[in-house]
Parts: sequence; C-alpha cells; structure tokens
Amino acid sequence: MASWSRALASEESLAGIAADSDAGLVDRLRALEELKAAACAVQARAAAALDASVRAAHARAGLPAEKQGVGVGAQVALARRESPARGGRILGFAKALTKEMPCTLKALSEGRISEWRATLLVRETACLSVADRRLVDQEIAGDPAGLDGLGDQRLIARIRKITYRLDQAALVRRAAKAEADRFVSCRPAPDTMTYLTGLLPVAQGVAVYAALCRAADSLRARGDARGRGQIMADTMVERITGQAKADQVPVEVQLVMTDRTLLAGDREPAYLAGYGVVPAPWARDLVGKGARRRAQKTGEPGESPTDASHGSGDPSSGSAGSAPGPTGTWLRRLYTAPSSGELLAMDSKARFVPASLARLITVRDQMCRTPWCDAPIRHQDHIRPHRDDGPTEAANIQGLCEACNQAKEAPGWKAAVIGASGTTGHPRSRVRKATTAARRHTVDIIAPTGHRYRSTAPPLPGT
Repeated sequence: MASWSRALASEESLAGIAADSDAGLVDRLRALEELKAAACAVQARAAAALDASVRAAHARAGLPAEKQGVGVGAQVALARRESPARGGRILGFAKALTKEMPCTLKALSEGRISEWRATLLVRETACLSVADRRLVDQEIAGDPAGLDGLGDQRLIARIRKITYRLDQAALVRRAAKAEADRFVSCRPAPDTMTYLTGLLPVAQGVAVYAALCRAADSLRARGDARGRGQIMADTMVERITGQAKADQVPVEVQLVMTDRTLLAGDREPAYLAGYGVVPAPWARDLVGKGARRRAQKTGEPGESPTDASHGSGDPSSGSAGSAPGPTGTWLRRLYTAPSSGELLAMDSKARFVPASLARLITVRDQMCRTPWCDAPIRHQDHIRPHRDDGPTEAANIQGLCEACNQAKEAPGWKAAVIGASGTTGHPRSRVRKATTAARRHTVDIIAPTGHRYRSTAPPLPGT
C-alpha cells in the first residue's frame, strides 16, 4: 500500500496526468474513485477486526462485558487522523458493514458505491433488527446498478420506503432516538462570528422559529431599524440570557492577549476561548466595550484599554494574579517563559486540580489535547496518574474532553510528558531543567498497539 501511494505521487504519474486527454482524465477520476471506495472497504474490515481482537483480549483479561472494547474507537480515530467522536462513528459503521450488510460491503469493495453512500445505507437501517437490515441490504445493494444516478435524497427515500414496509415500529423507534439526541452546539464562523445550532424535535424547533419571527415582525412594524434577521438573533440572545439588550450579556469572556496588544496597539492576534484566534483591534474593542458598559452602570469615567493601568507582577516568580481596572474590568496576568512561550506552572498537592490551575491549563491547551480532537476541555487529566504518584502541577496536567479521558483509561494506553531534550520521564525529574526549557508542553500518547502520537500545546499570542 505504501508503494501504491508513492506511485500515485511519482513524477511519472504526474507527467501522465499532464499529458492525458480529457477523456483519459475522466477515466482516471473514475478509477481513482473506485480505488478510494475499495480502500474504504478494507479500512472497515481492518477496524472491525481490531475491535474483535481487542474485545477478545479484554475478555481474556477478565474485564466486564461493558468495558470490553473501550478505547478501540480512539485508536481508529488516531490512525485515521480523525477526532475521537468521528472515530467512534467510523467503528460503528465498520462493525455494521462487516457483520450485518454483506451486499453493501461487497459493492463498496468493488468500487460500485462510495463510502458516503454506504454510510447512508448503514445510518438509515440502524433502527431495524439484524434480519430486516439484511433484507434492506439485499434489496438495495444487491443490485448496485440500480443505484446509478440516484441522489442522496432519492436513495434515502428508497431505503425508508422499504424500512417502513418491513417494520412500522421502526419509525417510532427512530423518532424516539432522534429526540434523545437533541443538543445545542457552538462552533466558529468567519469574521469573529459563531454558529449556535440547536437540534430540536420538530414541534419545538418550529415553535421557537415562529416566536422569533413574530417578535421581529412586531418590532419592525413599530419602526425598529434593524433587519429582520438581526432582530431575530438579538431576541434569541435576550430571551435565553434574560438580558434587556443582546450586547449587554454579563458573561465571562476568556480573552488571551499580550500586554503589547492590549496597551500598545500591537497587531499580535488574541485568542478567545471557545472560538479561536481573533484580530487585535477586535480584541481591544471588546475590552473597551466592557469598560464602557461598566462605566455606564457605576457612573465612573471609563478608560480605554490602552490607557488603563493594571498593576505589576514578577514574571520570574512563576506567579499568576489578577487586578481590577479603574472601571471594574478584571485582567488576569499569565506569564510565559520567554524561551518557549509556555505558561509558567502552578503546583498543588491536591488530588483534584484547583480552579486556578484548571483555568491555566484551559488557557494553555485551548481544546482537547488529543490529536485531531477539537472538542472543548471538560477534564483536567493527570498525564502520570495520581495513583502512580503523578503530581498535580501544570507539567503533569493536560486538558481533555470527557470521551478522550475515558478512552485513555482503557488497558494498554500510556502517556508521558516530553522533556526539553525530547526525552520522556517523570515530571519531577525535569524540575532541574525548567530554566532551560525550550519547547511548549508536549505529551507522547502510546496506544495499546505501541503506536505513538505526539500532542503539543498550541502557541499562545506573542509566541
């Protein structure tokens, strides 16, 4: 397989593309699409085989049934360079495909359908019994030629028609499962905006939208100059937060920026927790708005961020503190090591990470430290377990999402902090090297198979 990859990227292959006719290029695209599909089928077989092997090993080790197979989805995700959540879905897809849908697997192996089409077949039959699922598999994928020319919606409609014919109760089970999966998510959008998405039962979703529409129409009729969409967005914020104005929500916004950006007009971008990198002028404007709102409430004169004075601290001491500005805006000082840009550590003998240290870890790591995982940090995890005398200090703590923290507790998983010289070891053994550290916080993750994956804390503003 490695030789195939080299061949596809070789000078000979690239020259062939440049010299090919239009018809030849189209044929090449189709052949590569079929090769991709066949490779996806092999990946599914490999993932299912890994799951079976790990489950058997866990059973031999005496693990209870509910613990067998824990961590396999995380291994699949790391191998495929996907998020852990995506890895779990890939594993579920692979198991369904290899154990319950032989016709779909055969069509995928032959390059007759794409991985996405196979995913639709697996997804739309998830509520059926194994016997009924195989009937749908045979009827739909048993003749792949019948799928030619079908769009996604037409394929889904055909699957559902057969599904409802086989099992009317499947519709009820599917609706109940969908309702149980309701959620709200927030993800970055371009130009310092966010997508706030809610997956709701249809009656609730329609009711929410109708209420926002009525509010917008009413305010527009009374002369509100904002656009309809703007009013709906502002009304949603006001009703959810209980505030009179959408731009006056008193929430803690963790904005990480250098003193040069805040006080001297530097162009170094800032980092907004839960969003990502934001432009320096936008960050200064956000701080300024907070100061002005505070001044309006207290009657005190507001100051611009570039005029405010916020005390001082000794960067060499490794301490972190906070001081209020004259208008009640609080700035928390976090010092970084000049050579590496790593946040200076705070130590504790406690089993649980103190709030101040947890805040520092969240600022340092920004998101879950597992490679390819973009989930928010939910747990402050001891890299060297506390049960093995792992200290509760910044060097031995990493921010993880709940799923990744649970996955690393499965048998065979290990993690180790990388020292300044690139070697691993106990955090306490590297205290003497603290003054010469030249890298950001880095962790080696060792999967049960022995594969290693490296996780490095992202750079902070100014580093």
